[in-house]
Amino acid sequence: MESPSPDAQRSSLPWHRRMALNVLTPWLAPIIWDGTFNISTLDTQHNGTRIGLFVFAVKKYIRFLLPLLESAERYFMVGHKVTYYVFTDKVNEVVKPKMAEGRILQLHNVIADQRWEDVSMRRMEILTIFTKTQMPKEIDYLVCTDVDMVFNDHVGVEILGDLVATIHPGYFLAELEEFPYEHRPISAAYIPYGHGDFYYMAALYGGKVEEIYKLSVSCHEGIEEDKKKNIEAAWQEESHLNRYLVYNKPTKVLSPEYIWNHDLPNGDLIKKRRFLAVAKNHQEVRN
Repeated sequence: MESPSPDAQRSSLPWHRRMALNVLTPWLAPIIWDGTFNISTLDTQHNGTRIGLFVFAVKKYIRFLLPLLESAERYFMVGHKVTYYVFTDKVNEVVKPKMAEGRILQLHNVIADQRWEDVSMRRMEILTIFTKTQMPKEIDYLVCTDVDMVFNDHVGVEILGDLVATIHPGYFLAELEEFPYEHRPISAAYIPYGHGDFYYMAALYGGKVEEIYKLSVSCHEGIEEDKKKNIEAAWQEESHLNRYLVYNKPTKVLSPEYIWNHDLPNGDLIKKRRFLAVAKNHQEVRN
């Protein structure tokens, strides 16, 4: 018997599990899938828009920086003005890729924390500083990404918006109660059971600089509040990010096309794989 088509599989899923496959959220923000935007029109509208890409590359993660930047030159905001904000403890080891006109690489020295969890959370602290001081003078929108990723297909101005988050590809068909939110009331990242919309991944989010400032301040304050209690949210900065987005709805949501891992199930539903996780030994690179 022939396997059901992806469309048939969609229709057979319970409604609440299909929500991520829609093109609108319940609060009427667009969910960006292939075919839901006209890139020519959007490119024209964003002529002159200044875009930043924020990335941390410390310790052993420096090995992923050049492949990320080279892939960004092929696929990320092609034809637009882009400033790469790279924060690293190994400035002298950074290899600059060949870059198109109007694209700038900024290197910023940062001290690497001992634990990878602290490195992860440090990003919010850095964001609070730069989105208040330097970035408002240089860019209009900021996109924040993990470094151990590569662009694999077009990622353009269709992802720009006031506040943009990406659905976690491992949970896009999961039930609400399966989301790995922080459910302990003692944590500043606490989300009560039954609350929430999607589970978002901290590997790709963005928005207008002033909105990322608000987000980073809230998340950083939550992280510091937890430290004072000698606790840590379940998934560090990602938990605080999800808490913020539950109560400050994103104005645009990116589908799992925009973050994917080849090892994940339900890949037949993902026609474009625009931003891919790099295969690696997590234990080796974190230690």
